Amino acid sequence: QVELVESGGGLVQAGGSLKLSCAASGRTFSSYTMGWFRQAPGKEREFVAAISWSGGRTRYADSVKGRFTISRDNAKNTVYLQMNSLKPEDTAIYYCARNTGGIVASRTIDLYDYWGQGTQVTVSS
Repeated sequence: QVELVESGGGLVQAGGSLKLSCAASGRTFSSYTMGWFRQAPGKEREFVAAISWSGGRTRYADSVKGRFTISRDNAKNTVYLQMNSLKPEDTAIYYCARNTGGIVASRTIDLYDYWGQGTQVTVSS
């Protein structure tokens, strides 16, 4: 059984920064690609970023490229999402998840098998 717990969300003004964390239980964390998704009210859950098991490869949605950075610390079983230059349209619940298809399939939501409960990010204008 794998448990993912996100933290670090909150309320921030436009242009500000937040760093999300996702702590994972289980011994196999370092073997899997991990991803971040977000879901705004009334919208579909969308891909934000992903990182390969080693941390050597990353993928980003075009909407966050250059502003967000995904990273991981396998010794701590934790994946991070550093969010800079936040915009009101970044407001959403952010979820981390474990990917079973590898970094090449990181945008395919159906390949994520475990999800956290989500953390709310609100960006005011």
